[in-house]
Parts: sequence; structure tokens; C-alpha cells
Amino acid sequence: MKLHYRLQPAESSENQTLPVLLIHGLFGTLDNLGILARDLKQQHSVLQVDLRNHGLSARSSVMNYQAMAEDLRDTLDDAGIEKALVIGHSMGAKAAMALTAVAPERVAKLVAIDMSPVDYQIRRHDEIFAALNAVTEAGIKDRAGATQFMQAYLYKGKRLEDGVIQFLLKSFQQGEWRFNVSALQAEYANIIGWQEVPAWPHPALFIRGELSDYVQDSHRDAIARQFPLARAHVIAGSGHWVHAEKPDAVLRAIHRFID
Repeated sequence: MKLHYRLQPAESSENQTLPVLLIHGLFGTLDNLGILARDLKQQHSVLQVDLRNHGLSARSSVMNYQAMAEDLRDTLDDAGIEKALVIGHSMGAKAAMALTAVAPERVAKLVAIDMSPVDYQIRRHDEIFAALNAVTEAGIKDRAGATQFMQAYLYKGKRLEDGVIQFLLKSFQQGEWRFNVSALQAEYANIIGWQEVPAWPHPALFIRGELSDYVQDSHRDAIARQFPLARAHVIAGSGHWVHAEKPDAVLRAIHRFID
């Protein structure tokens, strides 16, 4: 499917540079990597997308990386982009990696932010799914009410960061979630899973948050098999939301890699 997207032209026309494709993670929208887009559009045209079952893109019962990569290819076609620098965070990074198998010639360089090409086999979001469904079942219509409800719901047992709730509520509009909760929950095994892609012999950068456990030393062999020209960069003092926590450091790493 063609995704809902935003295409911003480069602010500078001095140099002809490749466009950048930015891909958000689970429960996100095209706005989530806006802090990167605002910097990168100074020299590059920037394409931001809502992945399927997210934001204003179409909903589907299918949620796997083959389908997501095909969506990205179709959206590049619609935007008239032949080849792009592809940057993804979390689930979006896996979608970017899958694009190297579906349309390897369309990816000039790959940046994967805090995600490895592996099957994680860890369910990290069950409490969040339960809270999202509970908000819907309770008939809550406003963000303030949803915030209080989710705090009470998610703080049972262990405290969830307030930032996570505020992130989720960015997609809460008039009592409706702008991501397809039922499809994401049903297809969650595919989201945390992974089917290895053929070795892609082009430059790839894996940015890792020092305090995050999404990219581990044990993943090195899997990364090297699929992305033999990969290099790694660790952002000190940051977790999984490394681009939001340390945007300047992430942008410096990206610019060194793509410029």
C-alpha cells in the first residue's frame, strides 16, 4: 500500500544530495523523528511516513516486515524518489532493513537506531496493550482522562516512565487510537520477530543507546551476516529513545556517516 507521508524539500539547493527517508517505531507517527527531519532538511529533501496501522495510513490485518518494506517501496515510487538514505528507529529500523531485501537498489545507506536484525522473543509491550484496550473500553474521550487512567493502570507493579504515556497519547484523538491496537497486538510476534535478509553489501550504521538492551554484543554475528559493511556507534547515557534523549549526538553520528 501507499503510505500517508510528508515530503519536505531541502532548504538549500547548493548541492544535489540524496533524499532521506525517516521511519518511526511501534505506536508512532511520521512526526516522531521530527527532530531529525528539522536538521536533515537543511541539506536533504526529507520523506516522513506513517507505517501501516499507524497515523493516517491504511489499516490492515497484516503486519510483518515484508509487507512494511513493500509499502515503503510503493511510497518511494509515489513520491518520485529513486534512491534514498534510509533512517529508522526501533520497528522502523527493522522495516528499513527489510527494504534492503525487497528493493536493495533503492537504499543508498542505512541507519538503524537502537534495533538489531534479530528475533527478540521478548514481549515488552503487553502491559501497554492492556492499558490501551482499557482506555477504549472505559469510553474515555480526552487526553487528560486517558493520562490519569493509564497512570493508574500502568503503575501497578512497576512505574512506567511518564514520557512513554505522553508518547502514546500523541496518537489519541477524540477517544480513538490512531494506531490499530487490535492488529498490532495480534501481529506482535511478527513485530518482535525477524526473518534474516540476504547480505546487503552497502554502508550501514547501527546507532545504539548505551543504556538500552535492544542492541547487544550477542547480535554482532547476525548484524555482520546481513549487513557486512555495518559499523556501530554508541551514544553514551541514552536509552532506547536515543534520538529524543541525545539528538545532537545522534545527528553528529548520522552526518559523519551520510555526508
